[in-house]
Amino acid sequence: MDKMIFALCGFTALWSAYLLMKGYLKNKSRLLLWSAICFAALSLSNFLIIVDRWIFPDIDLSFLRLFITLIGMLFLIYGLIWESE
Repeated sequence: MDKMIFALCGFTALWSAYLLMKGYLKNKSRLLLWSAICFAALSLSNFLIIVDRWIFPDIDLSFLRLFITLIGMLFLIYGLIWESE
């Protein structure tokens, strides 16, 4: 059951990234771009949890997952600090 929840979280984050990118292409607000990049990284991190638990249960991918999440959050923080007006 937990694997299905991780998959749903990944698809939700991916859908959010898609909608944010669609909004960016329409309005050209760069804060939407940084948010879309952040959510894309979060969806990748969620899908890596599935890979970590299902495909490679012996290999610990937690450092890679946390690094990708950190990069995504840094993009969002950059957008919030420098691009908000």
